[in-house]
Order: sequence, then C-alpha cells, then structure tokens
Amino acid sequence: MNHHSANHYTERNTASVLTATLPPVLSSDEKARYSRHILLTEVGIQGQLRLKSARVLVIGAGGLGSPAALYLAAAGVGTLGIVDGDTVDISNLQRQILHTTASVGRNKTDSARESLSALNPTITLETHNTLLSRDNALAIISDYDLILDGTDNFATRYLVNDACGLLGKPLVYGSVFRFTGQVSVFDAKRGGCYRCLYPTPPAPELVPNCAEGGVLGVLPGIVGTLQAAEALKIVLGIGETLHRRLLLIDALTMEFSRINFPHNPHCALCGKEQTVTELQDYEAFCSPPSTTATNIFDARAHEITAEELRERKNEFVIIDVREAEERFISSIEGSLHIPLGEIASRINELSALERRIIFHCQSGKRSAEAVRIAHENGLTVQHLSGGIAAWHEERP
Repeated sequence: MNHHSANHYTERNTASVLTATLPPVLSSDEKARYSRHILLTEVGIQGQLRLKSARVLVIGAGGLGSPAALYLAAAGVGTLGIVDGDTVDISNLQRQILHTTASVGRNKTDSARESLSALNPTITLETHNTLLSRDNALAIISDYDLILDGTDNFATRYLVNDACGLLGKPLVYGSVFRFTGQVSVFDAKRGGCYRCLYPTPPAPELVPNCAEGGVLGVLPGIVGTLQAAEALKIVLGIGETLHRRLLLIDALTMEFSRINFPHNPHCALCGKEQTVTELQDYEAFCSPPSTTATNIFDARAHEITAEELRERKNEFVIIDVREAEERFISSIEGSLHIPLGEIASRINELSALERRIIFHCQSGKRSAEAVRIAHENGLTVQHLSGGIAAWHEERP
C-alpha cells in the first residue's frame, strides 16, 4: 500500500478530513469562553465547531503532554484523550505542569483528568492508564483524528509513527533534551514520516533520556505549546504546518531554525514499496544489532537488585558511571566515580580493585553498557538493576 498516493489533501483542507460532522451549535457559555477565538476570521464560529467535534490524542502526560493538553483543552478540543501508564514522581514537577505536589504517587492520567477538567469542564476527557505498546496502539489510536506524540524514547516514537501511518492519522511530533527541542508534523498519507527523518534509531547508549541527561524545565513548555499550535492549525485547516519541516529550538541562545526534509521514496512506512505493514518489536528494533549469537551480551545476566546490594554492600566496590553533576543530586554513600566514557581507558585501574565491582547509573542503561565494556576487557562485574532510582525506592 502506497500511503503517499492515497487520500491526498492539502494543508488548508485538513479540517474536512478530521471533522466529518460538525456539532450544530455552540452554547452561550461556549461562545463566551471561546470569544477570542471566534473574533479571529480564520477561526470564527465554524472553526470553533471544528475544534468541538475533533478527537485529539495526547500520548504522554509528561513534560510535552502537559502544556499541549492544557492548551488543547483550553482551546475547546471536544474530545481529548490522554495515554500514560506512569505515576507522578516528585522529579516530574520541575516541568510537568499538569501535576502538583499533591499528585505525587498518583496515576498521571488521574492527575491529568483532574487538572484538565478544572480548566475546561465542557470537553470530554478519555484517559488510558496504560503504556502504549504494539498490542494496544492501533486500537487506541484508531479512535482519534489527530495524534500528538509527547513520548521520550525512540522505541515508542517509532511505534507511534508506524501506528499513525498504518491508520492514516496525522502526527504532531516533539522532543526535548537538555536545552534543545524539535517539532515536526508527520503524515504518511502524503509522504513524510518519522522514518523519513530518522530511518534507523541511534545506538541506545548514545541517547541518554531526560532522567539521565537533564532538561531545562521551561523547554518542554515551549515545545509542547508549539505542538498544540500545530494540532490546532491541522484541525482548523489554517496556516502552514511543519509537515516535512523540522523546527529546531535552542533555549540557551533562543534561536529557532527550520530545516526541510524530503519524503523518502524508499521509506519503509510511506515509500513506494512499503515494508512496514504491521507493528513490530520496537525494543528489539532500537537495540544494537548483533551478527551472531556469540556476539550477544546480555547485561541482565549480571544484574544485582537494590535489596541484595544493600545486604551485601561491604562485599563490593560500587562505581557510579554517571556524570559528575548528577552525583550532586543523589549518590550512594561510599561509591566511587568513573564516568561511562572513561571506563574503557581505566580498565587497569578497575582490574586492581580487590573487591567485586558493581556499576550503577540513574536507571541501569549506562551501567549495563559499562558492564559490557568491562566484560569485553576480561573483567567480571555486575550492575545495579534499575539504577540509583531503584536504590532510593527500596530504601528503608
């Protein structure tokens, strides 16, 4: 199936694709609530009716999903869906503005529903308290007109992109890391999707997430709000979207730049000879390739739990492989510090240690890579399953 040639439509009639039947009227309360929209000739009563009849799904109630959902709810999107299977952690509150201190420990979808209902009780909220997966993505996404991706990992981004492409749904993409952000619009039906921009994922060890690399708290607000703007333009059928264009944001210099990227005719999802015809195992797709079974190194076979490490702590040398600034936030008492990037060059130093080595990082990903490097250099070591996050969770 060639999505590029099917159901072609332009930027300015996108709304007719999203909203087949408009509600008959706006109530007097709605007219008052959305009066500043209605004053815009590009929106007016008909545009607000389009918004009221639209069904938009926000995937992730985190840093990006929070501002996006708030503005979509405030704008009067009639049905707003939220997908998230996580709970609120205190470290989320620096940027995830849907949630408050009182929300810590609650399901993010419940916290989001409470905040969004308080902002605009006239809209319909549909919450999905689950992690999006290959088993449920098509069923959830199929029920919405437009999808907004607020996820923070490559596996889920490819999953969302492919599900939207297979279902013919436009997708508003955003990502943040440290001080930089990206926004784009993908639409496999017209050619131009996430796989056109990133045909293959980078190696996992090269891409730390926000928990490991940090993010300026205000940056997801900027990017998520831009995603909401793109979503509103698509529903209303106005302006020019970021389809086949990638907006780059640098919060340190406050510079915005935009690059065009072409539709890849050989794209696995929206190319002439489509090879992605069903959802895949995205965790495997985003993992480093191995040529033979003998080359496979499974760091899970070298894990130690936080509970076991606490009981046997004196038997080990604990080495923190995070960056120095991360240790200022939290650390394991008595641990040494060797950043992941220095492990290979300090193998002799590690070999001289008299006790068994336990590597740890924030979540377990970088420490697993440290174990692999040590293993390749002849050292038998272990790493802390779940990282320092697990260590603090199990603290008595």
